[in-house]
Amino acid sequence: MGGQAVPRYSQIVAELRQRINTGELASGDRVPSTREITRQWGVAMATATKVLSELRREGMVRVVPGIGTVVTAPSRPVRAARPAAAARPGGPSSVQGALTLARIVGAAVTVADTEGLTAVSMRRVAAELGVATMSLYRHVADKDDLLMRMMDSVMAEHPLPTDPPEGWREAIELAARQLWDLFRRHPWLAPALSVTRPQMITSALPYSEWMLATLHAHGLDLQSAFTAHLMLLNYARGIAVNLETEREAEAHSGLDSEEWMDTQEPALLAILGTGRFPTLSHLATAGYDFDLDALFEFGLQRLLDGLATLFNESSAS
Repeated sequence: MGGQAVPRYSQIVAELRQRINTGELASGDRVPSTREITRQWGVAMATATKVLSELRREGMVRVVPGIGTVVTAPSRPVRAARPAAAARPGGPSSVQGALTLARIVGAAVTVADTEGLTAVSMRRVAAELGVATMSLYRHVADKDDLLMRMMDSVMAEHPLPTDPPEGWREAIELAARQLWDLFRRHPWLAPALSVTRPQMITSALPYSEWMLATLHAHGLDLQSAFTAHLMLLNYARGIAVNLETEREAEAHSGLDSEEWMDTQEPALLAILGTGRFPTLSHLATAGYDFDLDALFEFGLQRLLDGLATLFNESSAS
């Protein structure tokens, strides 16, 4: 009897695995999407999805929102954490001695950036650092404390300039775009932030002060200025939460947003074909380039247009 045939998806996985192992596809390189796999290997979408799911399961690739599925960095071997009893009497082990709050927070941020906030746990962060889980509690009280420090750390990465632009609109644009860029770099940050129960994040206070001082200095009363600040913050946050949910959806389905939309097209066209929605049908025919950055910028300008009317009213009174 001949050997059992190797499933087609396994053959494609093996080919892509070899390209990664040989360096043909380096860390950070984009691997073929499901659509590209169906075209290059002549397989069904379900097979292509299974290919990327298997590579993710093996830890060889990961999903990056707005980019697609890319090759992960080579894993470094995790050192076994030595128990406290192995330490020199009266002093910590070498591993424990090297453990710092900054290293813990940095490792947690890396996990959240690459795999999402749900992947962050005390056990996982300890494994990344090669230490015992309990050793983390010498530096952070619990996971909530760790999350707070993660947010404080990333928001401190790029402080606002010392000298703001003179015009209120330019100053608000600068701060809002910097916040959006921060959400872009750390997709988990937006859903982690709360507007109704704001966390005490020290590094976020300069942003609030910038917005409040700018709006108040140009004529808005403090109540209106703070309301406008919260409106702009929640606007950016509201769009940015899609970054993390999209990453989770891509990881679960193996499809990026464009590929997923392709799977929905037949059902949409069937509905539009009834003639009940002529304007939507026209838009579908013309096509629409969905882009979160463009959506953010469009909305930001409309919000600032609205704020401009408040300044005009204030100056006229």
